[in-house]
Amino acid sequence: MSRPPNDQLSTGGDSDPSAENGMSTHQPESSQHHSELNQYYEPNPETPFGGSEGHEDVYSQRYEQSNESYGHRASSYPESYANRMSSYPDAPSTPGYDYATGAPRDSYPAWTTERQIPLSKEEIEDIFLDLSQKFGFQRDSMRNMFDFLMQLLDSRASRMSPNQALLTLHADYIGGINANYRKWYFAAQLDLDDAVGQTQNPGLTRLASTRRKAKRPGHAKNLNTALERWRHAMNAMSQYDRLRQIALWLLCWGEAAQVRYCPEALCFIFKCADDYYRSPDCQNRTEPVPEGLYLRSVIKPLYRYIRDQGYETVDGAFVRRERDHDSIVGYDDINQLFWYPEGLARIVLNDRTRIVDLAPAQRFMKFDRIDWNRVFFKTYYETRSFGHLLVNFNRIWVIHIAAFYFYTSYNSPKIYEVNGKNNAAMTWSATALGGAVATIIMIIATLWEFTFIPTTWNNTAHLARRLIFLLITLALTAGPTFYIALAEYGGHGGTITLIIGIVQFGISVCATLLFAIMPSGRMFGDRVAGKSRKYLASQTFTASYHTLGRTKRSASILLWLLVFGCKLVEGYFYLTMSFRFPIADMVPMKVQGCSDPIFGDALCRNHASFTLAIMYIMDLTLFFLDTFLWFIIWNTVFSIGRSFALGLSIWTPWRDIYTRLPKRMYAKLLATNQMEVKYKPKVLVSQIWNAIVISMYREHLLSIDHVQKLLYHQVDSGTGGRRSLRAPPFFVAQGDKAPAITQFFPKDSEAERRISFFAQSLTVNVPAPIPIEAMPSFTVLTPHYSEKILLSLREIIREEDQNTRVTLLEYLKQLHPVEWENFVKDTKILAEESALFNGTNPFASEKGESKMDDLPFYCIGFKSAAPEFTLRTRIWASLRAQTLYRTVSGMMNYSKAIKLLYRVENPEIVQMYGSNADRLERELEGMARRKFKFLVSMQRYAKFNREEHENAEFLLRAYPDLQIAYLEQEPPRKEGGEPRIFSALVDGHSEFIAETGRRRPKYRVELPGNPILGDGKSDNQNHAIVFYRGEYLQLIDANQDNYLEECLKIRNVLGEFEEYNVSSQSPYAAWSKKDLKKSPVAIVGAREYIFSEHIGILGDVAAGQEQTFGTLSARSMAWIGGKLHYGHPDFLNATYMNTRGGVSKAQKGLHLNEDIYAGMNALGRGARIKHTEYYQCGKGRDLGFGTILNFQTKIGTGMGEQMLSREYYYLGTQLPVDRFLTFYYGHPGFHINNMLIILAVQVFLVTMVFVGTLRSELTICRYSPTGEFIGEAGCYNLVNVVQWIEKCILSIFLVFLIAFLPLFLQELTERGSWKAVLRLAKQFGSMSPIFQVFSTQIQTHSILSNLTFGGARYIATGRGFATTRINFNILFSRFAGPSIYLGMRSLLLLLYATLTMWTPYLIYFWISIAALCIAPFLFNPHQFVITDFIIDYREFLRWMSRGNSRSHNNSWIGYCRLSRTLITGYKRKRLGHPSEKLAADVPRAPWRALLFSEIFFPIVLAILFVIAYLFVKSFPGVDGKFSPTPLIRILVIAIGPLVFNAAILLVQFVISLMFGTLLQSIAPRFGSLMAFVTHMLGVIGMVGFFELLWYLERWTVKNAVLGLIAAIAIQRAIHKILIAVFLSREYKHDETNRAWWTGRWYGRGLGNSTMIQPAREFVVKILEVSLWSSDLVIAHLLLFMLTPAILIPYIDRLHATVLFWLRPSKQIRAPLYSVKQKRQRRWIIAKYSLVYIGAIATFAVLIVLPVLFGSTTGPCSFCDVL
Repeated sequence: MSRPPNDQLSTGGDSDPSAENGMSTHQPESSQHHSELNQYYEPNPETPFGGSEGHEDVYSQRYEQSNESYGHRASSYPESYANRMSSYPDAPSTPGYDYATGAPRDSYPAWTTERQIPLSKEEIEDIFLDLSQKFGFQRDSMRNMFDFLMQLLDSRASRMSPNQALLTLHADYIGGINANYRKWYFAAQLDLDDAVGQTQNPGLTRLASTRRKAKRPGHAKNLNTALERWRHAMNAMSQYDRLRQIALWLLCWGEAAQVRYCPEALCFIFKCADDYYRSPDCQNRTEPVPEGLYLRSVIKPLYRYIRDQGYETVDGAFVRRERDHDSIVGYDDINQLFWYPEGLARIVLNDRTRIVDLAPAQRFMKFDRIDWNRVFFKTYYETRSFGHLLVNFNRIWVIHIAAFYFYTSYNSPKIYEVNGKNNAAMTWSATALGGAVATIIMIIATLWEFTFIPTTWNNTAHLARRLIFLLITLALTAGPTFYIALAEYGGHGGTITLIIGIVQFGISVCATLLFAIMPSGRMFGDRVAGKSRKYLASQTFTASYHTLGRTKRSASILLWLLVFGCKLVEGYFYLTMSFRFPIADMVPMKVQGCSDPIFGDALCRNHASFTLAIMYIMDLTLFFLDTFLWFIIWNTVFSIGRSFALGLSIWTPWRDIYTRLPKRMYAKLLATNQMEVKYKPKVLVSQIWNAIVISMYREHLLSIDHVQKLLYHQVDSGTGGRRSLRAPPFFVAQGDKAPAITQFFPKDSEAERRISFFAQSLTVNVPAPIPIEAMPSFTVLTPHYSEKILLSLREIIREEDQNTRVTLLEYLKQLHPVEWENFVKDTKILAEESALFNGTNPFASEKGESKMDDLPFYCIGFKSAAPEFTLRTRIWASLRAQTLYRTVSGMMNYSKAIKLLYRVENPEIVQMYGSNADRLERELEGMARRKFKFLVSMQRYAKFNREEHENAEFLLRAYPDLQIAYLEQEPPRKEGGEPRIFSALVDGHSEFIAETGRRRPKYRVELPGNPILGDGKSDNQNHAIVFYRGEYLQLIDANQDNYLEECLKIRNVLGEFEEYNVSSQSPYAAWSKKDLKKSPVAIVGAREYIFSEHIGILGDVAAGQEQTFGTLSARSMAWIGGKLHYGHPDFLNATYMNTRGGVSKAQKGLHLNEDIYAGMNALGRGARIKHTEYYQCGKGRDLGFGTILNFQTKIGTGMGEQMLSREYYYLGTQLPVDRFLTFYYGHPGFHINNMLIILAVQVFLVTMVFVGTLRSELTICRYSPTGEFIGEAGCYNLVNVVQWIEKCILSIFLVFLIAFLPLFLQELTERGSWKAVLRLAKQFGSMSPIFQVFSTQIQTHSILSNLTFGGARYIATGRGFATTRINFNILFSRFAGPSIYLGMRSLLLLLYATLTMWTPYLIYFWISIAALCIAPFLFNPHQFVITDFIIDYREFLRWMSRGNSRSHNNSWIGYCRLSRTLITGYKRKRLGHPSEKLAADVPRAPWRALLFSEIFFPIVLAILFVIAYLFVKSFPGVDGKFSPTPLIRILVIAIGPLVFNAAILLVQFVISLMFGTLLQSIAPRFGSLMAFVTHMLGVIGMVGFFELLWYLERWTVKNAVLGLIAAIAIQRAIHKILIAVFLSREYKHDETNRAWWTGRWYGRGLGNSTMIQPAREFVVKILEVSLWSSDLVIAHLLLFMLTPAILIPYIDRLHATVLFWLRPSKQIRAPLYSVKQKRQRRWIIAKYSLVYIGAIATFAVLIVLPVLFGSTTGPCSFCDVL
């Protein structure tokens, strides 16, 4: 085998810590070939190599002495630096020294005396020491923050003068235009009582002045003067004071723990501390205060208050309180108190003194005496209610419902005809009621808004004013109608009524437009742009939206004009006009010849009107849906247009993309302003390109042959022995014809994808890079909990369990065959070398044997079990799974990229170090370490087990610069105290302590208590955030990846923050209007590539969603100012975000989707959020059906929580209309649209049932194709209604179809037409639409249940490969509640619709609704293997019958109790039973929530279906007789089974009570037997009652189906009412269930409840027997639906191909069983096959026989009675 060229491709390196172990896979890159690089540097003949033209030393220039020179302050610090340090005995007197490299690791090269620094490093350290002694900060925190500040100064000073660096930093943290502290200072009106050019006012008079401020005419002027005074004060401040303020802020922030989530609370603490420091009390104090005082007296009391809101102590352990968000004072409530002067006035000490009444300098030392419990209150109620949707998005409801009303009322003239004729005045007036509808929506929204806002601080004055205005508007828009109606119907109407009608219509249109466009927050007390200082805080922190440029704003307005223009035109002509004729037919329709024994003809005569009312609701739902369709279409058009404008399209010819790539790399990736003179661009580009190609070779993406074709090579130029560089043929395309890409890459390979994205991305305009030395430093932050770090050998070469048919390694080899082959070749070379080294050569034998010898390599990647070989295979697999190792090795490419760019752009460094490769490597390492840090927040690191610890240690050894932040616990200092918790930091350079096997932490900062109070991730980020370094943060998840070629663009991405070219003028020199309006960039979003996209259909669906939302949608959203922050892989302006509450929010439950709140926070506070198209990271997604739906559930419940949040309230009621619409349709609108789709399907089915009842019982008019009437006289005209229904089906079908449009167009522009068509075909061929329908329902269910019951929690999503078959009972129990029950009920409705009004259009509905039932099984690997299917059936039957004699954690009874506790909740008392461990704390659902979802809606549905049934029965039968009592009949059928169950249970209870205890010893399974008998009798009763109904209906199928629908609706309503109203809380254990069946009630730990518990259990058992029976029947129906598929030959092969996209030849083999296992399985299959066939036969007898022989039955006398 050929060796790599120039030795460049060797798989390890001298400085690679793992090179000798052969861990070549994706290891830190070494610079082993520097000595050879000189041959790549071609000196330019015009300039001698050592020439100095254009290369003076930029750092040696002298700067003028700064005005703020600190010389005058030496006297205030008489102690020397050394003396100061002695007060902390362990303080480091030198910066950390790296013994490995012999260079100080924490040096700050840009902050040195040669550069005219305003303060030396020692003086800065002096400041930190002084502050720590004055305030009692922790020593480690002080050291950490000192290093933090020095690295920040070093980062800034590398691109500006040190003076300017300090100035801009102070402006960002404390005093600048965009500093949060300055904004808070004025918002809280502290300028009115503070010492910035004014004397101190006592707090009382200040408050009085703020109340009077509205009467002061010059308040705006006063604010401007105050601002100017502030700027002067900041400008006059000495550099020393500026640094001291920054240091104090950082020290306060560094120990603030949870208080960091309350940025304005932190501002208040800092202000008090700063005031105190400047007071004589502090300056005269000589004794240092004790270390930790700040933590104990300032932070801990606040932390405890926050913690106690959510937790209480029970038996020494913290337990979650049963409080929902509306009764928890959360971070935002605490923070908002500090926004207003009235809030600050509430802060009182224990002796009731208000803190504002103290002089500012005295406040800080009183912090330990503040009684925080009396200070805070709720500032916004996050009540669980659908009212939030109405309040936050009232403009959406107004636009749609009012427009729908205008359209429909105009087209329903039959309703308001006067004496059978159209009347102009009535038409104008009835249509004008649309304005009244809009006003009523606004009134309801306003009334609901009152309940979300506390009525303190005249907060609600603007609401009261708005309400009065709305009531007046209502009178104007609705009142005239009453007058006109009376006049017209009274016969004395005329011109006056017509004029009144037209004026009313005009007012209505104006009112509707006003409510649709104007944000409700700006009506009557403008919280957004009002000039009153009362609203200043609200404006500053919630409504400082950045202004869009003219082009962007025009695009934003144009987008929404197009969307609503198309929507309103299409809505009118397609939806409303087609509805006009059904309305005209149905309004006058009165049904004749019908009668009911109870209701007479009252119900049935008006049945057409009932039907029409439901049809109106249906039309309104469709009217909502099509807006989202138009949004998708136009947003996609805008986004694709934008991508063409940016130059991001595959339609650019090959020559453009690849031929120009070297030039573009030179122009866009290199900071080449000084280098052009010395070196040819080709030389520089060749190094970059070769490094990219080699990195791909090292990752085994390319073989040697491909590498040779892709590299720049040195060739003899023939003249004078000189050598030149030859570009690879890849860049030299023949004309416009692209060379076959497979010449250079394996077909459709990862390497091809990466290179083509890299080439395409450089066609875009990017910010110009600045030299590496000058680039800002940044940190990548990754939270880690228990994600896999590195796969173990056992995990990759053993099956997971019996249901897995493949080992992980086998599966990965099939997914990445080319990469595996490259890896094996590499390993063989390595093995050969190692064998030669050890003296034996395994390849010395004959050729035939060597092939056999190679087998182990191809099977498992190693032949010798030595750790270095097994580790290579583990790494290879880990880099292709979703592991932390993949993330770390990917992100560490930043380090390689920085070293590479530094070396390429500074060839003189290579010259300087010449042959000393070690020193060159150290220089490059030093630069990389200075500019980039990687911080992993490993919350559990201290509690890792041995394997996890070894893996983490391996990471640290492989990547010594990796930093790990973790939590460490120490026992309490005194008995009964709380354990002490520390936030600690280690890296690969930390000292390893052999005895403990741990490393000594660099920093160890004590926290006020357990930091994990929320859902985990945000708290994990927050405790580690103090260890980040630099100016920017990139947030990354623990299942991402990155690539060298993407990391090379880091300077361009950081340039997006627009902070490279800083003005040399002081930020305090002058503030113009323009400066005040310029918005900083807070977040820069980036694309993600879902690297799991090729792993079957579900991986592809996840990737498609990311492509459309994360790329296509984000592109246009960012352009028109609607993008938020979605976590990974966004870059954040760290200073901006950390002074405003951090990178995420953390209230448990409420902030489940923690990242997006940081985006909303930044948007509301005036920052810009951008999106980059040219940079991408890799990201893994869930791959199994269950785990994807867990993710969807998490997103859905998280969205439910977002709708409750104050952020949505602020954005929804304050954004201008175009930006509001962008926000709405980009975020909550998608989920609300999903809910509306499911609602549309349900309403449509009810409509079909009602229309079906009309069609089945009435004589329908018929028309010939030419339109002539051919029906009989007295017929009913329903032709138009049927046509309308067909249009509705088409509309719903389009809604689903257009969902695929964005993906198709995105694929079309980025990968070409062939790939777009292929991908769409694969998606449809792999049943993707079925998955989409199911996932829509899961999301809808999770939002609805969250808004009703709560219970949002973080769901750890699965990161593995889904190759395991999941049992039927597990899938059934997981998806029955969210989808299967609904699907089964809907199938019954659809069956009735099909029986009464068949049309081919219904086929689409059958597929969609069947999807709700069978999707989980369709996407289950190997679902259709007949043997597994039967074993599944056996497991299901066992699951149904377990848990009655002894408790079982996987049983039907457990599932049933769990689903019930959502409503009943659990008792909080624990008795210590083992079965209690299975239950978490669940509170009882509140009454408000239950009233609608559990009581009102089920009753309404039951009434509707009973009406439909009664209508059908109100006509005479075949024999001409009317049914005796249809209502009684249906009630008997519905309630009969429940009464029957109650009777059986009473008998069983008596038997168990009498014989249970006696038989317990001889028959331990007595309880199970009683349960089995009772449940089987329940099934017989249920089926018997259905057969009775069918018999009573004279075997008429459609009537029996309708009766069954009504009976099920009644039963469901009864069940829900019984559970909601009559059941008390559930016990956490299952003792009562076992007590019921065994009859043994004593000794169950029921205490006083032993006497009343049987009564509760009796009600429960009636419900359980009914539910058990229905679940048994439903599950069998599902199995019957799946049965035909298992009979198809080779179905498993086909199914696996569809699911995994693996060719049949590469498919997964059947599992291997031992002889005993095979025998056992054969016996089980034989036995249970008979049981299953018996079940099918029973089903056939009960259903098929009546259908066949029903018509032959004789007369039925019983039918005449019931």
